[in-house]
Amino acid sequence: MDVVTMGESMVLFASKSQGLLRYANDFSARVAGAESNVMIGLSRLGHKAGWISRIGNDELGQKVRSFIQGEGVDISQVKIDETFPTGIFLKEALSSERSRVYYYRSHSAASNMTEEDIAEDYIANAKYLHITGITPALSDNCYKAVRHAISIAKKHKVKVCFDPNLRKNLWNEERARQVLLEIAGLSDIFLPGIDEAEFMFGVSDPKLIGEKAFQLGVGLSIIKIGAEGAYYFTKEDKGLVKGSPVQQVVDPVGAGDGFAAGVLSGLLDGLSPKDSVERGNAIGAMVTLVPGDVEGLPDRNLLDSYFNKQEDVSR
Repeated sequence: MDVVTMGESMVLFASKSQGLLRYANDFSARVAGAESNVMIGLSRLGHKAGWISRIGNDELGQKVRSFIQGEGVDISQVKIDETFPTGIFLKEALSSERSRVYYYRSHSAASNMTEEDIAEDYIANAKYLHITGITPALSDNCYKAVRHAISIAKKHKVKVCFDPNLRKNLWNEERARQVLLEIAGLSDIFLPGIDEAEFMFGVSDPKLIGEKAFQLGVGLSIIKIGAEGAYYFTKEDKGLVKGSPVQQVVDPVGAGDGFAAGVLSGLLDGLSPKDSVERGNAIGAMVTLVPGDVEGLPDRNLLDSYFNKQEDVSR
């Protein structure tokens, strides 16, 4: 694999009508998960991506499995759990601009991942291990599994990419800050949003954040600042890469995952950190133009068209 990851993917049931969930009768169902979103983005760009997880021995688990496999992601390390179910979450559309999400992932199959679910050879033969802050928040077992995966990566000189992906409702803030800083310090590439970085370090200036990340031992820090773009910091270079323009955001969910896929893709292709961030900005912007987490992730042709500003209609 070029990149492997570990984490939970669930089935999202989204209300098709606006208003309180209690009055909803029709729902759409799709697969969603930050880690698998990144792997799907990489797969569409021609990279070999693998996903480590657990799913329940149920119909929803089969839906998750077949969807992610169908996107070209390797699922050989996904185990079927006979005891615990596949997690789900519900999305309530209160209005065209406001929604609420309800998670049902406690005691899910993925939240019961352990160190035994991690095959050393699978990580050892990859180029990057991508980790988010969601997985260690699911349970103490998942935290230990993440630490084990990182220790394998370090042992075999596999670079670790870390996106904090802060979910405050999964754990208390003190524990969250402690673990996120701990994993950041073990990472080669650090991809926080500006709010996540401020939560972790207590400062909001990207330059100060970059300095604090260097003090932890991070080689490449990329601080996302929304539509304005992202700052990048290495020992040799630093700067702001302006965001790709978006006339109208249709759905911002998944933009950060698209950004991560773009950055990793650029690095795999041998691009500089600056050019990799530019690719990340472009893919993040493309994701916001389409409803859904992965529907806007481009393949190579679409990405080239975006940069080359080719005509809208292919004939």
